[in-house]
Amino acid sequence: MTKTLQVELGERSYPIHIGAGLLLRSELYQPHIRGRQVMIVSNETVAPLYLDKVRDALSDYQLEQVVLPDGEEFKNLEVLNHIFDALLANRFNRSCCLVALGGGVVGDMTGFAAASYQRGVDFIQVPTTLLAQVDSSVGGKTGVNHPLGKNMIGAFHQPRCVLADTETLDTLDDRQLSAGIAEVIKYGLIQDAAFFSWLERNMDQLLARNTEALIHAIEQSCQSKAEIVAADERESGKRALLNLGHTFGHAIETGTGYGTWLHGEAVAVGMAMAAELSACHGWLTEADVERIRALLTRARLPVAPPAEIGRERFLELMSVDKKVDDRGLRLVLMDAIGAAKVCGDFDRNLLNQTLDRELGLTGS
Repeated sequence: MTKTLQVELGERSYPIHIGAGLLLRSELYQPHIRGRQVMIVSNETVAPLYLDKVRDALSDYQLEQVVLPDGEEFKNLEVLNHIFDALLANRFNRSCCLVALGGGVVGDMTGFAAASYQRGVDFIQVPTTLLAQVDSSVGGKTGVNHPLGKNMIGAFHQPRCVLADTETLDTLDDRQLSAGIAEVIKYGLIQDAAFFSWLERNMDQLLARNTEALIHAIEQSCQSKAEIVAADERESGKRALLNLGHTFGHAIETGTGYGTWLHGEAVAVGMAMAAELSACHGWLTEADVERIRALLTRARLPVAPPAEIGRERFLELMSVDKKVDDRGLRLVLMDAIGAAKVCGDFDRNLLNQTLDRELGLTGS
Protein backbone atom coordinates (compact mmCIF):
# COMPACT_ATOMS: atom_id res chain seq x y z
CA MET A 1 0.00 0.00 0.00
CA THR A 2 1.59 3.25 -1.20
CA LYS A 3 0.05 6.64 -0.49
CA THR A 4 1.02 9.64 -2.60
CA LEU A 5 0.42 13.27 -1.63
CA GLN A 6 1.35 16.40 -3.54
CA VAL A 7 2.96 19.57 -2.21
CA GLU A 8 1.38 22.21 -4.44
CA LEU A 9 3.95 24.89 -5.24
CA GLY A 10 3.32 25.59 -8.90
CA GLU A 11 6.25 24.55 -11.08
CA ARG A 12 8.13 23.42 -7.94
CA SER A 13 5.36 21.04 -6.82
CA TYR A 14 6.50 17.57 -5.80
CA PRO A 15 5.11 14.24 -4.59
CA ILE A 16 5.45 12.60 -1.18
CA HIS A 17 5.32 8.80 -1.50
CA ILE A 18 4.56 6.87 1.71
CA GLY A 19 4.66 3.08 2.03
CA ALA A 20 6.74 -0.05 2.58
CA GLY A 21 9.62 -1.06 0.31
CA LEU A 22 9.99 2.25 -1.52
CA LEU A 23 13.81 2.43 -1.30
CA LEU A 24 14.22 -0.16 -4.07
CA ARG A 25 11.66 1.29 -6.47
CA SER A 26 13.80 2.98 -9.12
CA GLU A 27 10.71 4.25 -10.95
CA LEU A 28 9.96 6.57 -8.04
CA TYR A 29 13.37 8.28 -8.29
CA GLN A 30 13.83 8.46 -12.06
CA PRO A 31 11.26 11.15 -13.00
CA HIS A 32 12.99 13.55 -10.60
CA ILE A 33 16.62 13.07 -11.69
CA ARG A 34 17.39 15.29 -14.67
CA GLY A 35 21.10 14.49 -15.19
CA ARG A 36 23.43 11.49 -14.97
CA GLN A 37 25.30 12.32 -11.75
CA VAL A 38 23.82 11.32 -8.36
CA MET A 39 25.46 11.91 -4.98
CA ILE A 40 23.97 9.91 -2.10
CA VAL A 41 24.50 11.55 1.30
CA SER A 42 23.98 9.39 4.40
CA ASN A 43 25.48 8.89 7.86
CA GLU A 44 27.44 6.22 9.69
CA THR A 45 24.31 4.71 11.26
CA VAL A 46 22.00 4.59 8.22
CA ALA A 47 24.52 3.81 5.46
CA PRO A 48 25.29 0.23 6.59
CA LEU A 49 21.55 -0.49 6.68
CA TYR A 50 20.19 1.07 3.50
CA LEU A 51 22.87 2.59 1.27
CA ASP A 52 23.27 -0.54 -0.87
CA LYS A 53 19.51 -0.67 -1.52
CA VAL A 54 19.47 2.91 -2.77
CA ARG A 55 22.59 2.30 -4.87
CA ASP A 56 20.85 -0.70 -6.46
CA ALA A 57 17.79 1.40 -7.27
CA LEU A 58 20.00 4.07 -8.87
CA SER A 59 22.50 1.76 -10.59
CA ASP A 60 21.85 3.34 -14.01
CA TYR A 61 23.43 6.63 -12.87
CA GLN A 62 26.97 7.83 -12.18
CA LEU A 63 26.90 7.27 -8.42
CA GLU A 64 29.05 8.71 -5.66
CA GLN A 65 28.44 8.80 -1.92
CA VAL A 66 29.29 10.76 1.22
CA VAL A 67 28.89 9.22 4.67
CA LEU A 68 28.75 11.80 7.46
CA PRO A 69 29.15 11.29 11.21
CA ASP A 70 25.80 10.73 12.93
CA GLY A 71 24.32 13.24 15.36
CA GLU A 72 22.93 16.75 15.81
CA GLU A 73 26.34 17.87 17.08
CA PHE A 74 27.71 17.35 13.55
CA LYS A 75 25.11 19.56 11.88
CA ASN A 76 27.52 22.41 11.23
CA LEU A 77 29.40 24.21 8.47
CA GLU A 78 32.58 22.17 8.96
CA VAL A 79 30.84 18.84 8.32
CA LEU A 80 28.73 20.39 5.54
CA ASN A 81 32.00 20.96 3.67
CA HIS A 82 32.44 17.18 3.36
CA ILE A 83 29.53 17.22 0.88
CA PHE A 84 31.00 20.09 -1.13
CA ASP A 85 34.40 18.39 -1.13
CA ALA A 86 32.90 15.23 -2.62
CA LEU A 87 30.87 17.12 -5.24
CA LEU A 88 33.89 19.10 -6.39
CA ALA A 89 36.36 16.20 -6.27
CA ASN A 90 34.04 14.18 -8.49
CA ARG A 91 33.36 17.13 -10.81
CA PHE A 92 29.61 17.14 -10.34
CA ASN A 93 27.87 19.58 -12.66
CA ARG A 94 24.73 21.71 -12.40
CA SER A 95 22.42 18.93 -13.59
CA CYS A 96 23.43 16.60 -10.74
CA CYS A 97 21.05 15.39 -8.04
CA LEU A 98 21.74 14.78 -4.36
CA VAL A 99 19.87 12.07 -2.46
CA ALA A 100 19.47 12.57 1.30
CA LEU A 101 19.33 9.13 2.94
CA GLY A 102 18.87 9.50 6.68
CA GLY A 103 17.12 11.47 9.38
CA GLY A 104 16.52 15.17 9.80
CA VAL A 105 20.18 16.13 10.14
CA VAL A 106 21.14 14.41 6.88
CA GLY A 107 18.11 15.87 5.13
CA ASP A 108 18.73 19.43 6.33
CA MET A 109 22.43 19.33 5.46
CA THR A 110 21.96 17.69 2.06
CA GLY A 111 19.24 20.17 1.19
CA PHE A 112 21.44 23.10 2.19
CA ALA A 113 24.31 21.69 0.15
CA ALA A 114 21.95 21.33 -2.83
CA ALA A 115 20.69 24.90 -2.36
CA SER A 116 24.25 26.23 -2.31
CA TYR A 117 26.23 24.09 -4.76
CA GLN A 118 26.60 26.00 -8.04
CA ARG A 119 23.80 28.22 -6.68
CA GLY A 120 21.26 25.42 -6.61
CA VAL A 121 20.95 21.82 -7.78
CA ASP A 122 18.24 19.17 -7.37
CA PHE A 123 17.84 16.87 -4.38
CA ILE A 124 15.57 14.04 -3.27
CA GLN A 125 14.59 13.33 0.32
CA VAL A 126 14.67 9.69 1.49
CA PRO A 127 13.92 10.08 5.21
CA THR A 128 14.64 7.08 7.45
CA THR A 129 13.33 8.35 10.81
CA LEU A 130 9.73 9.05 11.76
CA LEU A 131 10.57 12.65 12.63
CA ALA A 132 12.08 13.23 9.19
CA GLN A 133 9.22 11.46 7.42
CA VAL A 134 6.52 13.57 9.06
CA ASP A 135 8.29 16.89 9.29
CA SER A 136 11.80 17.85 8.23
CA SER A 137 11.81 16.16 4.80
CA VAL A 138 8.76 18.14 3.66
CA GLY A 139 8.67 21.87 3.05
CA GLY A 140 12.11 22.86 1.86
CA LYS A 141 13.68 24.15 5.07
CA THR A 142 17.39 23.33 4.96
CA GLY A 143 20.36 24.43 7.04
CA VAL A 144 22.89 23.88 9.78
CA ASN A 145 23.30 24.88 13.41
CA HIS A 146 25.58 27.53 14.90
CA PRO A 147 26.91 27.34 18.47
CA LEU A 148 24.73 30.36 19.31
CA GLY A 149 21.51 29.15 17.69
CA LYS A 150 19.85 26.16 16.03
CA ASN A 151 19.08 26.24 12.29
CA MET A 152 20.11 29.89 12.02
CA ILE A 153 22.12 29.34 8.79
CA GLY A 154 20.19 27.88 5.89
CA ALA A 155 17.95 28.34 2.87
CA PHE A 156 14.53 27.45 1.52
CA HIS A 157 15.10 24.80 -1.17
CA GLN A 158 12.35 22.34 -2.06
CA PRO A 159 13.16 18.70 -2.85
CA ARG A 160 12.16 17.12 -6.15
CA CYS A 161 10.32 14.35 -4.27
CA VAL A 162 10.10 12.63 -0.88
CA LEU A 163 10.21 8.83 -0.47
CA ALA A 164 9.09 7.82 3.02
CA ASP A 165 9.72 4.08 3.30
CA THR A 166 8.02 2.82 6.46
CA GLU A 167 10.24 -0.28 6.55
CA THR A 168 13.16 1.92 7.63
CA LEU A 169 11.30 2.52 10.90
CA ASP A 170 11.84 -1.15 11.82
CA THR A 171 15.49 -0.36 12.66
CA LEU A 172 14.70 2.85 14.54
CA ASP A 173 15.34 2.68 18.29
CA ASP A 174 12.47 3.39 20.67
CA ARG A 175 13.80 6.80 21.70
CA GLN A 176 14.00 7.99 18.08
CA LEU A 177 10.51 6.62 17.37
CA SER A 178 9.07 8.60 20.29
CA ALA A 179 10.93 11.71 19.15
CA GLY A 180 9.15 11.40 15.81
CA ILE A 181 5.77 10.93 17.47
CA ALA A 182 6.26 14.34 19.14
CA GLU A 183 6.07 16.01 15.72
CA VAL A 184 3.03 13.87 14.83
CA ILE A 185 1.25 15.10 17.98
CA LYS A 186 2.11 18.67 16.96
CA TYR A 187 -0.10 18.44 13.87
CA GLY A 188 -3.07 17.47 16.00
CA LEU A 189 -2.43 20.40 18.30
CA ILE A 190 -2.03 23.10 15.66
CA GLN A 191 -5.02 22.42 13.40
CA ASP A 192 -6.58 18.95 13.69
CA ALA A 193 -8.40 18.10 16.92
CA ALA A 194 -9.86 14.94 15.34
CA PHE A 195 -6.33 13.68 14.58
CA PHE A 196 -5.30 14.41 18.17
CA SER A 197 -8.21 12.25 19.35
CA TRP A 198 -7.15 9.51 16.89
CA LEU A 199 -3.67 9.62 18.43
CA GLU A 200 -5.16 9.23 21.90
CA ARG A 201 -6.94 6.09 20.69
CA ASN A 202 -4.02 4.67 18.69
CA MET A 203 -0.87 5.62 20.58
CA ASP A 204 -0.21 2.02 21.64
CA GLN A 205 -0.43 0.91 17.99
CA LEU A 206 2.12 3.55 16.96
CA LEU A 207 4.52 2.56 19.73
CA ALA A 208 4.14 -1.08 18.63
CA ARG A 209 5.07 0.03 15.06
CA ASN A 210 1.83 -1.17 13.51
CA THR A 211 2.32 -0.50 9.79
CA GLU A 212 -1.24 0.63 9.11
CA ALA A 213 -1.20 3.05 12.05
CA LEU A 214 2.20 4.43 11.07
CA ILE A 215 1.17 5.01 7.46
CA HIS A 216 -1.99 6.82 8.61
CA ALA A 217 -0.03 9.00 11.05
CA ILE A 218 2.60 9.87 8.43
CA GLU A 219 -0.03 10.58 5.78
CA GLN A 220 -2.07 12.87 8.06
CA SER A 221 1.05 14.70 9.22
CA CYS A 222 2.39 15.19 5.70
CA GLN A 223 -1.04 16.29 4.46
CA SER A 224 -1.20 18.98 7.15
CA LYS A 225 2.31 20.17 6.44
CA ALA A 226 1.81 20.14 2.67
CA GLU A 227 -1.31 22.32 3.00
CA ILE A 228 0.47 24.81 5.23
CA VAL A 229 3.62 24.97 3.08
CA ALA A 230 1.52 25.45 -0.08
CA ALA A 231 -0.23 28.40 1.60
CA ASP A 232 2.92 29.97 3.08
CA GLU A 233 6.16 28.56 1.68
CA ARG A 234 8.56 31.04 3.30
CA GLU A 235 6.95 31.39 6.71
CA SER A 236 5.52 34.89 6.43
CA GLY A 237 2.30 33.85 8.16
CA LYS A 238 0.53 30.53 8.72
CA ARG A 239 3.64 28.35 8.36
CA ALA A 240 4.90 29.73 11.68
CA LEU A 241 2.25 27.51 13.35
CA LEU A 242 4.50 24.54 12.55
CA ASN A 243 6.88 25.93 15.17
CA LEU A 244 4.61 25.05 18.09
CA GLY A 245 6.94 24.10 20.95
CA HIS A 246 10.04 24.85 18.89
CA THR A 247 11.17 28.14 20.47
CA PHE A 248 11.20 26.50 23.90
CA GLY A 249 12.60 23.31 22.38
CA HIS A 250 15.45 24.97 20.50
CA ALA A 251 16.47 26.71 23.74
CA ILE A 252 16.72 23.29 25.39
CA GLU A 253 18.74 21.81 22.52
CA THR A 254 21.17 24.72 22.39
CA GLY A 255 21.41 25.12 26.16
CA THR A 256 22.20 21.46 26.86
CA GLY A 257 24.55 21.04 23.88
CA TYR A 258 23.42 19.71 20.49
CA GLY A 259 22.78 15.99 20.60
CA THR A 260 22.10 15.72 24.35
CA TRP A 261 18.34 15.98 23.80
CA LEU A 262 16.74 14.68 20.62
CA HIS A 263 14.85 17.35 18.68
CA GLY A 264 11.49 15.65 19.22
CA GLU A 265 12.12 15.33 22.96
CA ALA A 266 12.85 19.05 23.24
CA VAL A 267 9.79 19.91 21.13
CA ALA A 268 7.60 17.71 23.37
CA VAL A 269 8.67 19.73 26.41
CA GLY A 270 8.20 22.91 24.39
CA MET A 271 4.62 21.95 23.53
CA ALA A 272 3.87 21.20 27.17
CA MET A 273 5.31 24.60 28.13
CA ALA A 274 3.32 26.33 25.37
CA ALA A 275 0.18 24.63 26.69
CA GLU A 276 0.91 25.83 30.24
CA LEU A 277 1.53 29.41 29.07
CA SER A 278 -1.66 29.32 26.99
CA ALA A 279 -3.61 28.19 30.06
CA CYS A 280 -2.04 30.97 32.16
CA HIS A 281 -3.51 33.46 29.69
CA GLY A 282 -6.92 31.82 30.03
CA TRP A 283 -6.92 30.61 26.41
CA LEU A 284 -6.53 26.86 26.97
CA THR A 285 -8.42 24.89 29.60
CA GLU A 286 -6.60 22.99 32.33
CA ALA A 287 -8.35 19.84 31.10
CA ASP A 288 -6.75 20.31 27.66
CA VAL A 289 -3.34 20.87 29.25
CA GLU A 290 -3.74 17.56 31.06
CA ARG A 291 -4.76 15.79 27.83
CA ILE A 292 -1.67 17.15 26.09
CA ARG A 293 0.67 16.17 28.91
CA ALA A 294 -0.94 12.72 29.18
CA LEU A 295 -0.54 11.97 25.47
CA LEU A 296 3.10 13.12 25.43
CA THR A 297 3.81 10.96 28.48
CA ARG A 298 2.12 7.93 26.87
CA ALA A 299 4.39 8.50 23.86
CA ARG A 300 7.37 8.09 26.24
CA LEU A 301 8.32 11.73 25.89
CA PRO A 302 9.53 14.20 28.55
CA VAL A 303 7.27 17.08 29.60
CA ALA A 304 9.62 19.01 31.93
CA PRO A 305 12.65 21.08 30.85
CA PRO A 306 16.15 20.61 32.30
CA ALA A 307 16.32 22.80 35.39
CA GLU A 308 20.05 23.44 34.98
CA ILE A 309 19.47 25.98 32.19
CA GLY A 310 17.84 28.55 34.50
CA ARG A 311 15.24 31.18 33.59
CA GLU A 312 17.55 34.00 32.41
CA ARG A 313 19.59 31.65 30.24
CA PHE A 314 16.37 30.15 28.87
CA LEU A 315 15.09 33.60 27.88
CA GLU A 316 18.45 34.47 26.33
CA LEU A 317 18.39 31.31 24.22
CA MET A 318 14.77 31.91 23.19
CA SER A 319 15.74 35.38 21.93
CA VAL A 320 18.17 33.81 19.40
CA ASP A 321 15.43 32.25 17.33
CA LYS A 322 14.07 32.53 13.80
CA LYS A 323 10.67 33.53 15.21
CA VAL A 324 12.14 36.77 16.57
CA ASP A 325 11.48 39.76 14.33
CA ASP A 326 11.64 43.56 14.67
CA ARG A 327 8.70 43.41 17.06
CA GLY A 328 10.44 40.93 19.34
CA LEU A 329 9.79 37.33 20.33
CA ARG A 330 6.74 35.57 18.89
CA LEU A 331 5.45 32.31 20.33
CA VAL A 332 3.00 29.75 18.97
CA LEU A 333 0.31 29.27 21.62
CA MET A 334 -3.13 27.65 21.66
CA ASP A 335 -6.78 28.61 22.06
CA ALA A 336 -7.77 24.93 22.09
CA ILE A 337 -6.48 21.56 20.95
CA GLY A 338 -6.46 21.94 17.17
CA ALA A 339 -6.39 25.75 17.27
CA ALA A 340 -2.90 27.25 17.50
CA LYS A 341 -1.98 30.89 16.90
CA VAL A 342 1.15 33.03 16.59
CA CYS A 343 1.41 35.54 19.44
CA GLY A 344 3.65 38.54 19.87
CA ASP A 345 1.43 40.13 22.51
CA PHE A 346 1.64 37.46 25.20
CA ASP A 347 2.20 38.59 28.79
CA ARG A 348 5.95 38.57 29.56
CA ASN A 349 5.28 38.24 33.27
CA LEU A 350 3.25 35.10 32.64
CA LEU A 351 6.09 33.75 30.49
CA ASN A 352 8.53 34.34 33.37
CA GLN A 353 6.16 32.66 35.83
CA THR A 354 5.69 29.69 33.49
CA LEU A 355 9.46 29.30 33.08
CA ASP A 356 10.03 29.50 36.84
CA ARG A 357 7.33 26.93 37.53
CA GLU A 358 8.43 24.54 34.75
CA LEU A 359 12.09 24.83 35.71
CA GLY A 360 11.19 24.04 39.31
CA LEU A 361 12.26 27.47 40.56
CA THR A 362 8.96 28.11 42.36
CA GLY A 363 6.31 25.93 43.89
CA SER A 364 3.59 24.71 41.56
